[in-house]
Amino acid sequence: MVDNEDTNEIAEKTVIASDTTLKKQMMPADSAPPVIVVLMGPAGYQGKQWALTDGFVIGRAVESHIFIDDKSLSRSHARVDMKNAEVTIVDLGSTNKTIVNGLILAPMAPCILKNNDQVKTGNVIFKFLERGNIEALTAQALFEKANRDALTGIYSKGALLERGPEAIKRSEVLSEPLSVMVFDIDHFKKINDTHGHPCGDHVLIELCRAVNKLVRSNDFFARYGGEEFVLILSGTPNQTAGEIAERVRITIQTHDFVFEGKKIPVTVSIGITSKQPTESEWSTVFDRADKALFVSKQNGRNRVTIV
Repeated sequence: MVDNEDTNEIAEKTVIASDTTLKKQMMPADSAPPVIVVLMGPAGYQGKQWALTDGFVIGRAVESHIFIDDKSLSRSHARVDMKNAEVTIVDLGSTNKTIVNGLILAPMAPCILKNNDQVKTGNVIFKFLERGNIEALTAQALFEKANRDALTGIYSKGALLERGPEAIKRSEVLSEPLSVMVFDIDHFKKINDTHGHPCGDHVLIELCRAVNKLVRSNDFFARYGGEEFVLILSGTPNQTAGEIAERVRITIQTHDFVFEGKKIPVTVSIGITSKQPTESEWSTVFDRADKALFVSKQNGRNRVTIV
């Protein structure tokens, strides 16, 4: 039987532990900058958020700090300004106006934003969260989880289908090269059949860890499905993309895939292509890279094909 003194001591310790946990949760929020989160917008954008700095432009132009591919937005629709602790938004003379909590803003007339304010630009609705708001951390975590492959932690097919067209448009507008790499694991079914599906999962996870070390800051690495993966290489011409693909191939071939004490030989077949000046559709570029992958598999696997 526990006496009152022991009960009080347990309760006191419980309160202290809870307070410490809360403080740990609050520490990242305290340093979090003000953010703007998409509440309603085109597919793939809902929940996406941006940490704000002075002079952030919202618009349909790929040069915008907050780029939303939606025709209801003007190319440069609105701008967020920051001065000390004050955050304001100003309409830049947009066609479909900027509306804050139902109030239509006059062009170039700044409006101070407060926590939880809703900002409507065309058909896209944002929510403003002030500095140190723990909801911003929660929203970002949920968005990341929704856009990440549950097994490997890299981007998911859904995230790829959003990023692909965006990358094509950015390449077109900025006149910069863009290459796409598609690759899959050779004889992956045999790995699963011989060593079991847990081994197959281990190979997928280890492969992504190895490739992630080669991924540059402006690249986009996603799992397309099963054992197939895609790398979007922005600002990268065909020749450079081919060199990167060869590094990926060799890295995987020489990586130690060990499961339950057994070394599993793993290789990949890779297809590479680059966006042509006249092309404007993601599917066109992706399909050509996928066909190049098929050629690599037909010609013996564990090789790179560039088209």
